[in-house]
Amino acid sequence: MLKVLFSSRMLAFHALVVVLVPAFVWLGFWQLDRAEQRSAAVNLQRDNVAAEPVAVDQLSSVGEDVAPSDRWRTVEATGTWDQENEILLRNRDGSQGVGFHVLTPLVTGDGRAVLVNRGWIERGENAQDTPDAPPVPEGEVQVTGRLQFGETEENTGLRERDGMPEGQIMFVDMDRLAEELPYPIYGGYVELTAQDPVPEEAPERIALREENTGMSASYAFQWWVFSVVAVVGWVVLIRRELRDAREAEENGAGSGDTGEGSAQEPEGSGGPAEPAQSARPTRT
Repeated sequence: MLKVLFSSRMLAFHALVVVLVPAFVWLGFWQLDRAEQRSAAVNLQRDNVAAEPVAVDQLSSVGEDVAPSDRWRTVEATGTWDQENEILLRNRDGSQGVGFHVLTPLVTGDGRAVLVNRGWIERGENAQDTPDAPPVPEGEVQVTGRLQFGETEENTGLRERDGMPEGQIMFVDMDRLAEELPYPIYGGYVELTAQDPVPEEAPERIALREENTGMSASYAFQWWVFSVVAVVGWVVLIRRELRDAREAEENGAGSGDTGEGSAQEPEGSGGPAEPAQSARPTRT
């Protein structure tokens, strides 16, 4: 029986089970960890959105990015819009499809500026067009919005492109913008939710993209089910191989037995042969 279990075919199956089962178990725990991370993000977003507004300089500063734990906090800032240094973010979704987000600096009284995403506008006739954003109110304004940390290639999956029209970028690279703008800027930007005074025309407000736990927990369960199926299939195959080997052995032993009986008669004889009569001499 050991010969059957350690045949080349069975050894290959043993190796496959040894590799797959631990991998399936690990993938299940990995998905469970992702579910916990997403659940934490959901709780953080809910709590931060519900928190009382604070001044932007309490959660952000020049040259330092926003802490992940402060994302989605409602912040307030007072200053004047600088539409001359306005920037458009390409390939952003809105109610009418893909267009631009309008990123406008708000210069505060101390000379620092906070970048404010005023909302979504439609694209032009082609990808090279730079559409005009709605004008900003003149004079001092007070804005309220959700605080966001800077965007990078790593946390967005986007890549900056060469040859884009002036004033358009792919993502909010705070370090790059800090070098290009004529004043110091805070390390995070704000998604506008309200402003005073209210303009007659404004970009479409950005809806809050609510975090969700996704399907990670169910995926973890599925991976663990796969590991159980692999083990059960392995046991079933072993039992079948042992059964087949046992039956083959029994059939081989049965075919080797011989019964007792008389010798077989020659073919074509109807019975015992009679002695032949000797020839008699002929009398003369």
